[in-house]
Amino acid sequence: MKNLIIAGFVGAMLTVSCSGVKNAATSQNNRAEFLKMKGDFEITSVDYDKSFKVKPFDEGADAQCFVGSHWRLIPNNYSGSYTLKGGGDCPSVIQPIKFEVVNGNQFQFKKMLEGSKAKSVTEGYVLTLVNQTTDAFSLEQNIPSNGENVRIVYNFARTGMK
Repeated sequence: MKNLIIAGFVGAMLTVSCSGVKNAATSQNNRAEFLKMKGDFEITSVDYDKSFKVKPFDEGADAQCFVGSHWRLIPNNYSGSYTLKGGGDCPSVIQPIKFEVVNGNQFQFKKMLEGSKAKSVTEGYVLTLVNQTTDAFSLEQNIPSNGENVRIVYNFARTGMK
């Protein structure tokens, strides 16, 4: 009986310790993918059904205004910014953000207004991270419009700092 209790205890410890290793390994893999996003990136193209008028991220600017925009992502403190160059019908914007990658494939960010703290900003944007490499990635967003979802894909390429 004593041996049975000891065997059960050892089995339980092995189960707990193995699951902890698996969770740590998964966490390290997610962190490695997350760190690939460190640096300076430019949106090289925005793909979507052009029959819709799309104005992403509440900037009041057409999605094509984001082509050529500069994004700086600093994962060690989850901060960054994006800059729209302006010109034509496109506004000139410098927008600080706080971001994170959740579950390895959800890029979530919120716009930081001057004087605001990240914990007090409750609304933001959730995009799906796809086609990630060391020097490029795409973010996919679905926006409801007139009862339909419009799929938008933002294609990023590294411009500096790894």
